[in-house]
Amino acid sequence: MATPERQVPETDDSQRKIIIVVAVIAAVAIAGLFYFLMRATGGGSVEPTLEGAIRSGSPEFAASQPKIFLDPPEAYESKRALGDIVMNLQTTVRNFTGRTLSGLEIKGMVVDHQGKSVREHTVVVLPNNQQTELEPNRTMPVQVRLEGMTDKDDRANIKMEVTAFKFK
Repeated sequence: MATPERQVPETDDSQRKIIIVVAVIAAVAIAGLFYFLMRATGGGSVEPTLEGAIRSGSPEFAASQPKIFLDPPEAYESKRALGDIVMNLQTTVRNFTGRTLSGLEIKGMVVDHQGKSVREHTVVVLPNNQQTELEPNRTMPVQVRLEGMTDKDDRANIKMEVTAFKFK
């Protein structure tokens, strides 16, 4: 018995092109959405500040700030999948003030060859989850994470500085 041959209808080239174009447009739209979400700054995010702290401009800051010593910072950087660069700055804080620190705010920054800030971020390192104070003549490791840099940014140097502190 003879079996009837089944003919497979050939898809029209124009239909195939339409499907490919729609798939490419969808892929570009999805990639654009992910790029926008990764670059979004969060709108109204503000850097943390240490409430009731001694800040630059006060006589007590000028007298005590040099006694809160920061070792020269070290940094390592890594590239993320979307192409931006994240840098982690690390240092050790040494308290030579003779008083216990109950709050400490530190700014980490990457500067260009002219000394202008490329990226900076301020963090409150005391109190934190592991430590609530830093006693006299004690040390504490500190890390500041800087995100959103590119290969085109002029990253000449790193700096870390004490911006505010509180005594117990």
